[in-house]
Amino acid sequence: QRKNPFSSDDRLVSKPAHIHRGDPAYGRPPEGSRTEQRGKDAHSHVGKEVEELCLIIRRTGNVGEDGHVSVTFGQLFETYVTISNKVVGILLRARKHGLVHFEGEMLWQGKDDDVVITLL
Repeated sequence: QRKNPFSSDDRLVSKPAHIHRGDPAYGRPPEGSRTEQRGKDAHSHVGKEVEELCLIIRRTGNVGEDGHVSVTFGQLFETYVTISNKVVGILLRARKHGLVHFEGEMLWQGKDDDVVITLL
């Protein structure tokens, strides 16, 4: 459609024909597109959920000897699941950004209820 002179779809004409690996635009939506905006909105939404999770940990956890607030996964799960069903995914994102620490790759309800999550 990009080469079709009779196509009236302006979105196709404005896109570059080929983007190669290593190009800064590779793997990214075109600037100003609705896809780019949806990605930005999703990133903002997840950031807010991470902040909210940290607040819940601070509110429900206990301050340890090192001054960090800690809570068990079971306690956090019971509290946070009423807010969002993405507890584990948000915890993984928070750990990726260095906001929380816990042992293991993944946390499972029931099995990992005693795992301690520490707010950094």
